[in-house]
Amino acid sequence: MTLKILGKPYTYDEPLRLEEIAEKLNESNVLAATVDGRLRELSYIPTKDAEVEFLKYDHPDAARIYESTLRYVVAMAIKNMYPKAKVKFNYSISRSILAVLEGLDQVLDSGVVNKIKQEVERLIQRDLTIERRRVSIGEATKLYTDLDMPDKVSILKYREEDYVNLYECNGYMNYMFGYMLPSTGYLSAFNMFLYHPGFIIQVPRAELGGAIPKFVDEPTFGQALKEVAKWGKIIQGNTIPMINEYAKTYQSSVDFVNMCETKHAHQLYELGNQIYNNIDNIRLIAIAGPSSSGKTTFSNRLRVELMSRGLKPIMISIDDYYLGKAQAPKNEDGSPDLEHVDALDVELFNHDMLALIQGQRVTLPHFNFKTGKREQGKSLQLKEDMPMIIEGIHALNEKLTHSIPKHQKFNIYIAPQTQLHIDDHNPISITELRLLRRIVRDQKYRNASASDTLDMWPSVRRGEFKWIYPFQKEANFVFNSELTYEFAVLKKHATTQLQAIPRDSKHFITANRLLKFLKYFDSIDDDIVPCNSLLREFIGGSSFHH
Repeated sequence: MTLKILGKPYTYDEPLRLEEIAEKLNESNVLAATVDGRLRELSYIPTKDAEVEFLKYDHPDAARIYESTLRYVVAMAIKNMYPKAKVKFNYSISRSILAVLEGLDQVLDSGVVNKIKQEVERLIQRDLTIERRRVSIGEATKLYTDLDMPDKVSILKYREEDYVNLYECNGYMNYMFGYMLPSTGYLSAFNMFLYHPGFIIQVPRAELGGAIPKFVDEPTFGQALKEVAKWGKIIQGNTIPMINEYAKTYQSSVDFVNMCETKHAHQLYELGNQIYNNIDNIRLIAIAGPSSSGKTTFSNRLRVELMSRGLKPIMISIDDYYLGKAQAPKNEDGSPDLEHVDALDVELFNHDMLALIQGQRVTLPHFNFKTGKREQGKSLQLKEDMPMIIEGIHALNEKLTHSIPKHQKFNIYIAPQTQLHIDDHNPISITELRLLRRIVRDQKYRNASASDTLDMWPSVRRGEFKWIYPFQKEANFVFNSELTYEFAVLKKHATTQLQAIPRDSKHFITANRLLKFLKYFDSIDDDIVPCNSLLREFIGGSSFHH
């Protein structure tokens, strides 16, 4: 058998696990591999000629496997130390995981967290083998029932296959809806510390080359996530089986959709109050957030919210201040970096915004994207009741609005913040939700395939880490644009797209992962989504899109 690795052929006369092949080649820090483009665990044994690529900490799929394995070992450690306690993992602030314990027969303090941490370290030091076992749905149901894991029993009913993969380690059985590392000894780095109402777990991140990010406490975001958790309990809809209960009948689907939309309306009302009560100071409302957060629809809904209070907000497009490709800063490869803040005419923008605030009449530019040149735009003069609304990736960057005093700016950060779970041990990533929104929108409005979107996604993510996340702390208000019902609506739009990605595509792994998780949702029809919903920005039919 000949395996092509890093462009070189290697011949083997006996079948070996990928883990053994990596060792023989002195490849270090390997966490997973692709074999002919398919993602494989290191315990996988290739049986025919193939091309192999080893994946390390800087690869998103490898980092995902590392995180799943760490969650597995933490759950195992808790079972060992506190058998009656149940743990729920949530994605949290500062790219971390928040673990919350229920049924603990004592106060969760740093002593308890240290005991769990020491047990995790002991399990890692023992380098225990983690083995995959395929069992029938019936066996898995019995096992999870015996272990008092009703959340895991509930999700099994929505599984299309008649079997499920479980992972066993030293007698402990669990499944994390993803691949695992071959043994506990691979978990070389993690942080764990008390953080009310649970404890934080930090993991190596692919975008940092496997480093653990510095933990930054973000009270505004922490509060937003607490609200999300509270919301999940109110609607009894924070796991897939609970969402599927709502999708069973038309009327319960309508109620579910309207409850979620009302949550957005409540946030907009609260935001409108904050701005209106301080309108003597606020002249500029800046809105930023990562890709596919729903910024366009949100900006329009905020405009209407403020209009309902007698204000006359003016929308100003940051895009009209583009300098053009020729004057944009360059990427390392020499291509224009159109996402850079200096791709905008920052000085002219500041000049115009300040002049408008001072009551002067200003002729704004208009950028013609067909010709790639700036033209003369509309002429404006603002009155006291006319706050400006700007929206874009640099809106919260102080450099863009440096000439305007901070007390005259109101900064809004918008992003979907979700505490949705497949089950208690498996939170759903906010990034996956935004990616699904983007795939659906790009096909609808840009005639782009899922492959086209996935081609651009790494660049989009790099831009977010560089230009959006560092400035989120400037926010006066965090708007959570998540709609708990949306996976059930996005499912049919995204599934067709993802299924069209061929097996030999470099995006097949991502498509397969998204499809595996979407299949658990029952569908909700588009026709019950209101025309002013943020979701309409992605599926079409928005009253703000013409």
